[in-house]
Amino acid sequence: MTSWYPVGNLAYHEVQQFRQIWIVLIVAFVAALAWYTFAVQILLGEPFGTNPAPDIVVLIILAVFGIAFPLWFWIMKLEIQVTGTALRFRMYPLHPSWKEIPFPEIAGVMAVVYRPLREYGGWGIRFGRKGMAYNVSGDRGVQVTLKSGKSFLLGSLRAEELELVLRSKIHAGKR
Repeated sequence: MTSWYPVGNLAYHEVQQFRQIWIVLIVAFVAALAWYTFAVQILLGEPFGTNPAPDIVVLIILAVFGIAFPLWFWIMKLEIQVTGTALRFRMYPLHPSWKEIPFPEIAGVMAVVYRPLREYGGWGIRFGRKGMAYNVSGDRGVQVTLKSGKSFLLGSLRAEELELVLRSKIHAGKR
């Protein structure tokens, strides 16, 4: 999913959100169950289940799983930007401020196809054999290696384009 934000002088801008149907269905099911429990026990006044929770617990479940959990997945996004001087990214709202890597600190970049579950344990902010991964969907990304020896993966729906833009910026700084 691309962004509606103005790109201005950005060389690259990508926004990805958790909109896979299986995630939407899981979140919707959990939210619906929380709302159903609330409706039966609080609105209708009938205990829910064979060992009903106190009303305050039902209200907490509604707040967390019926409201906060779906809202969290709706607003969570991975944003990637390439400016004139740096690679910037963040997993909002976990990282409200940008992580910024100046081009002189980047040793190399490579578009890759990876296995999110096997190599990183899934999607989100994950840790794997090759370092950190920031990914939202799919199996494509750009492996960024820093001059310090550390590396991380940025999941991208346009991995080849991101790699080309980064390579051009890194090489422009070496001239």
